[in-house]
Amino acid sequence: MRVGVGILGGGTVGGTLARKLIDDQAVIAAKSGIELDLVRVAVRRLDKARSFPGDYATTDAAAVVDDPAVRLVVELMGGIEPARSLVERALSAGKPVVTANKELVAAHGPSLISKAAEHGVSLLFEAAVGGGIPLIRPLAESLAGERLTRVLGIVNGTTNYILTAMESQGRPYREVLEEAQRLGYAEADPAADVEGGDAAAKATILAGLAFGSWVEGDRVHREGITDIQAADIAFVRRLGYCVKLLAVAENTDGGVAVRVHPALVPLDHPLASVRGANNAVFVQGPAVGELFFMGPGAGGDPTATAVLGDVIDAAREVLSGTRVVPRIQFGAGRARDFAEVETQWYVRLEVVDAPGVLASIAGAFGRHGVSIKSVWQEGRGGAATLLVVTHDAAEADHRRAIEAIGGLDEVKQVAATIRVIGPDV
Repeated sequence: MRVGVGILGGGTVGGTLARKLIDDQAVIAAKSGIELDLVRVAVRRLDKARSFPGDYATTDAAAVVDDPAVRLVVELMGGIEPARSLVERALSAGKPVVTANKELVAAHGPSLISKAAEHGVSLLFEAAVGGGIPLIRPLAESLAGERLTRVLGIVNGTTNYILTAMESQGRPYREVLEEAQRLGYAEADPAADVEGGDAAAKATILAGLAFGSWVEGDRVHREGITDIQAADIAFVRRLGYCVKLLAVAENTDGGVAVRVHPALVPLDHPLASVRGANNAVFVQGPAVGELFFMGPGAGGDPTATAVLGDVIDAAREVLSGTRVVPRIQFGAGRARDFAEVETQWYVRLEVVDAPGVLASIAGAFGRHGVSIKSVWQEGRGGAATLLVVTHDAAEADHRRAIEAIGGLDEVKQVAATIRVIGPDV
């Protein structure tokens, strides 16, 4: 039983997948009973060196989709267009599509899944979140009957590498970022990673799969790590925390809240041990309790392996010739405003070292409905640093309190604010 495969994109992941389909065909057939034949690979340039033979390459992506020998399509181009048009073209032709394009899935997932169902095929995207970590199948299939309440984790390897290096070496953000770029962990333009865009797209997908309710990208609160300072990483470690960029999706009575931001994580929490470019995700529900998934979040081999698993599933679908029911249905849901969500904050204040300063700050917090959990003070002789950790309060109340505190005469600077993920995550 043979199935022809066409790949759109011959970069790191596409090239690795092409090589696997060529070199490991016998192994794949022995385990799955399916012979996967690589037919064509769409690339931007024919003169670039590839990890697969050049006679598979073409610059005509539409021809790959339309080729009658191609019975399933793998989209690894990235971005929205022309990827979206090509994916829709393949689905309309009754060809299942496998993609690792989180930007495309986050922006157009429900409509593409609906189009796939309309034509009796599947859109599979296991590698769109978490690289080589199996997340999509457990959420869409194994946990389809569980009323999940929360999904949170580290879903961007670049930022985790940077924060890990800042913590272990005490180096500033800009210096570590430049090193990450030299080593290939960060792109020449790292904005999508360090400003939280990549993680926000993945958080959108995870929330949709976990709760069956798709949250539009503009409703996802997003903050990156560009303002994280080495001083705060050192300070919070004394308080028993480390800093991670987290994606958090919660299904609350008031709706689905999705956000991405740096957060303090207790050092004894499993997420604190996720180092380097690795990813990890917690899934929580009343019946299953807590499930923890961890592994490499990026790279050609791990991501291509996840894509290959979807390709085998899609090939089984092609050979069965049966109409496929979508793995998950998305219903209308209400997105909850992040300002309404209860959060806990770490605040670093540079203040005048004088009697009554702490009382003034505590009063400002209190007037806006925020209570203080702990305070750490350093420095004397006219100036001091206050490290404040608050109790849970509405995000909007925290923001108003910080604005008021910044206007106090005794406060020289609100030097840093970072949210805290408590020990009960």
